[in-house]
Amino acid sequence: MSQVKERPGQHHLIPDEITVPAAGLPEHVGVRRSDPVYMAHGYLTKVPPTAIEPFIEALCPPDGVVLDVFAGSGMTGVAAVCTGRRAELRDIAVLGRHVGSGYLNLVPSDAMRRAADAAMAACLENAGDLYATECASCGEPAELVRRTVSARYACPSCGEPVTFYDALEAADWHKSKICCPACDAPFKARGAAKLDEVPVLDTVRCACSPRQLDQPPGSPLYEPVGEADPWPDVEIGADRQMYKASALGKHGLTTTARFFSDRNLRVLAALRAGIAAEPDEALRAKLMFCFTAILPRASKRYQWSAKRPLNAANQTYYIAPVFYEWNVLDLFGRKVDAARASDDAIRARLALFPSEQQSVRATYKLGSADALDLPDASIDYVFCDPPFGSNIFYSDMNLFQEAWLGEFTDPSSEAVVDRTRGTTRTAERYEALLAAALKECKRVLRPEGYLSLVFSNSSGRVWALLERAVAAAGFALRPDGVAVLDKGQRSVKGLSSGFEHVVTSDLVLTMRSVDVAHNEDRLRAPGAADLETAVDAALADERWPTPSHVYLAVVKDFWQRQLDLDGLDISAVVELVAERGWTIDDSTGRLRRKVGCQNANENGAAGH
Repeated sequence: MSQVKERPGQHHLIPDEITVPAAGLPEHVGVRRSDPVYMAHGYLTKVPPTAIEPFIEALCPPDGVVLDVFAGSGMTGVAAVCTGRRAELRDIAVLGRHVGSGYLNLVPSDAMRRAADAAMAACLENAGDLYATECASCGEPAELVRRTVSARYACPSCGEPVTFYDALEAADWHKSKICCPACDAPFKARGAAKLDEVPVLDTVRCACSPRQLDQPPGSPLYEPVGEADPWPDVEIGADRQMYKASALGKHGLTTTARFFSDRNLRVLAALRAGIAAEPDEALRAKLMFCFTAILPRASKRYQWSAKRPLNAANQTYYIAPVFYEWNVLDLFGRKVDAARASDDAIRARLALFPSEQQSVRATYKLGSADALDLPDASIDYVFCDPPFGSNIFYSDMNLFQEAWLGEFTDPSSEAVVDRTRGTTRTAERYEALLAAALKECKRVLRPEGYLSLVFSNSSGRVWALLERAVAAAGFALRPDGVAVLDKGQRSVKGLSSGFEHVVTSDLVLTMRSVDVAHNEDRLRAPGAADLETAVDAALADERWPTPSHVYLAVVKDFWQRQLDLDGLDISAVVELVAERGWTIDDSTGRLRRKVGCQNANENGAAGH
């Protein structure tokens, strides 16, 4: 049974589903990604602090020290502080340190608001009011909230221009029905030559209406003021994995500045200059935290949708055929309010503890996980979330925001596996780095301490790399030490993506320190019956309603029975699931029995 867990000393319930057996270590954690702390700043694969807290509370002494050697956005530090612990955070990512330190830089709320207002006023003075426009309804001045911009392509059949947004609207918003308005030939953006980008719709805020108004694109009421402040234009070179994955050369997107409109570049540069003028160091750092948080939305990467904005694609540099140009100052003002709410939430948690525990006791340093600057046996508990093989290239994606910070992560130090051959970041190197990092964790852990590691991948080969690294470092899985982590509701595509061979949830593996000899020759090769038994058990468990969940349940079973994970790809599990008469409910993304199969359940595998 799932239950909602109440935090000690609180009088309200945290909206998380946490299954906690009698022993106290979670076995399933389902969290919502809508709490004020989580929403204050985006970061790749961020784990909500409410998902980490149950593990800290179960495995770390009340005033102990928690370590995260792949700290990223610093959520482990937030979770540690909010449970009365101390935190040591390490990562090689410059953006990670910026975000993680920003979260724990608690500044007075009113002072933050005043400093933000001063920075925005300076921006308007130096750049001009570039979002002022005329309301089409009343003719009075209005404020542009966002502009919808469409790519324009050359029709492959007749060569005439096709404005994607207009053609999509004519097709009643069905991409499969788009035709060229000139020759009526079927049209697809993929493969078509892009001509330019054109505005198609403005959304404005005006005193004549309580709601935002859509209107034809207009011109700014005022010209830019003075000379533009400088902005960064950092090269995204062909040596970057994302250069090829996002076809940046083909689309001419080879520098960071090319992802922004001219107007937004000018406003962002003026806003950054206004922030730099803030004399208080803590306030200045907090405002930069808010500034970097809005950069993806302020860029062309923020995707348009007929129903609602889709946000930026975190893991790629993709620019959709239709995107938004947002009002930078509007974004910044709202992000400042979000950061104030985050600070207030953390302060409220700290207030529950004795006075000596009410300060933020966390240190975030740049440093490699395989060379920690910590004494032996100085850490009570480790919680970490290392990169998942070749899933995400953090240094490539962080470049987008680090360009504005003026400091960059060294990609050669990253624990990832390149997708292209002939590079030095191989699977063997990745395994060695993981093993070295875990050995360092073992060195700094107290003898009775535990380590929890978040991981996910669709490839058994990558799981096996982790399995071997864990064994080589001298850790062994705790008998009840595998938990499933669901980090929030996904789209229907995300929920059903097991059939697309993508895993959308994670496992949290909790381990104890053992002699390395303890791990020698402990793994055995699984047989066909092992896989079938594990799949059938997962399908019978109502908690695993998607192919992704079933796959992780099988991985969990193999870990606990010390079976070799090499070769256990999600495709093999999905094949068995389909053979057993299961399909996907298109409306929910959940597994259900095919009509006519034994024990059919029209409401889905989990009875939902």
